[in-house]
Amino acid sequence: MSSIPYDLKRIKAFIFDVDGVLSKNVIGMSETGEPLRTVNIKDGYALQLAIKKGYIVAIITGAYTDAVRMRFERLGIQHIYMKSAIKTIDYEDFMQKMHLKDEEVVYVGDDIPDYEVMQRAGLPIAPADAAPEIKSVAKYISPIKGGEGVAREIIEQVMKIHGNWFMDDAFGW
Repeated sequence: MSSIPYDLKRIKAFIFDVDGVLSKNVIGMSETGEPLRTVNIKDGYALQLAIKKGYIVAIITGAYTDAVRMRFERLGIQHIYMKSAIKTIDYEDFMQKMHLKDEEVVYVGDDIPDYEVMQRAGLPIAPADAAPEIKSVAKYISPIKGGEGVAREIIEQVMKIHGNWFMDDAFGW
């Protein structure tokens, strides 16, 4: 049973912000000024498994580094929008290309740039440490902080409702 108050059987796609969602909201900086993000291994496992099971996964982030792109491409994510200044533009592009309806999409965001997209997505979700404005539009606030497994928690709940979480083909990358 899910703790998310939404008909999860409708979900076909997941969209994630990066900083504050798939990585912690505090990041180190290299000597050259490059942001050094952390990633959660269990989030990575869930992301690649969701793709293998036929879900569509996208990233919409204001970030732009080769490390971010490589991380998510290696997990099999094909829809990566970086340097996203106005996230609704990239959201709309993704939705049209994938022929999705808002109610079929989970969007997970944590800060002001995610606000307008979260008002559009069928299931807007915020990590536990999201900004108050984002929590106010979220239909579900995860008990997990960004970068600490929030993607895993959400993907797992959706896949369990669809009956495809812990199957024989789950035992491997």
